[in-house]
Amino acid sequence: MSDVRKNMDALRAIAESPRKQLDRVLAEGKKAVGVIPYFAPEELVYAAGMVPFGMWGAETQVSESKRYFPAFYCSIIHTALDLGIKGEYDGLSAVMIPLTCDTLKGMGANWRYGVKNIPVIDVAYAQNRTIPAGEEFTEGQFKKIRGQVEEIAGVKITDMALAKANKVYNENRKECLRFTELAASHPQTVSLTDRAMVLKARYFVERDAHTALIKELNDALEVLPEEKAKGSRIVTTGIIADSPELLGILQDNGFTIAADQITHESVDFRSLADETIDPVMALVKRLSGIKGTSVLFDPAKSRNTELAEIAKAAKADGVLWVLTKFCDPEEFDYVPAKKILDEAGIPMLQIEIDQQMVNYEQIRTAIETFKDML
Repeated sequence: MSDVRKNMDALRAIAESPRKQLDRVLAEGKKAVGVIPYFAPEELVYAAGMVPFGMWGAETQVSESKRYFPAFYCSIIHTALDLGIKGEYDGLSAVMIPLTCDTLKGMGANWRYGVKNIPVIDVAYAQNRTIPAGEEFTEGQFKKIRGQVEEIAGVKITDMALAKANKVYNENRKECLRFTELAASHPQTVSLTDRAMVLKARYFVERDAHTALIKELNDALEVLPEEKAKGSRIVTTGIIADSPELLGILQDNGFTIAADQITHESVDFRSLADETIDPVMALVKRLSGIKGTSVLFDPAKSRNTELAEIAKAAKADGVLWVLTKFCDPEEFDYVPAKKILDEAGIPMLQIEIDQQMVNYEQIRTAIETFKDML
């Protein structure tokens, strides 16, 4: 048990101190590149000997970013830009900005104007990413980005280095997936906040270092006897669900996260890169294979069918839809998801969160009601 707590505390400390992790990287003489959501080819950064640094915003009140975005824009991007303008990301050699939604399409220009000391690498990939023409376009974009990363790093990214990066990231994805399964079977030992912080830590530290810590944690959890959940088992779905306040409310009401379909969590590591093909094309194919998120084009809304399958496989009692406020793609997906889950007999609650929230009492009431209903 002591090994479990030690490793969880170490990973929590990383997740709760992003700036400290960046300062450490810079003090070691390494370069770091910021990575804005979603699904940027950060393996190229790793292969160049630099450190990818996740930028998922923070729970904070924004001020400066309101001069660039309307107040009703996504809080993840709002807070990331606000932190950048205020100097919280100073020291980064560049920032990768994918163009996956309307807010992000304006982020590059706003960042260039508001944060002049950190250059932008635009990350474009085909909307129809699964068809041959789409994959060809995305491959061309990734090769272009490869050249930009090489220029920043001052080194050539060899195919061998990129293949190694793909392998390192795959190993991390496998251990993260293993952890979610172990956390679900040990709900007394791994709190919901512990679970979120262990997964979040991978965005702020070198992936091989995160793998070493989470593998040691998994090995320690695996020898412990399985534990019975105190209350209902749920599947969470949405963009991000790392709010300590939200997770504390769920914990207070005895909920266990049996599995998730969160873009910030399992959606990011469920799809692996093919280590047997050209390493750039492996990144393209991995992107093609990512499912379960509203931020990638999914005309068939297969995300919702997958959600029902995940809930059934996890033997979940219900689904919690964690809606990021003002996210249109998430709102569009909710209606077909509700229909599919109703047909499958799986109850679902939708709640709305924002990284600038200060009052969670309505959410608490909704979750308490959902608990009683289940």
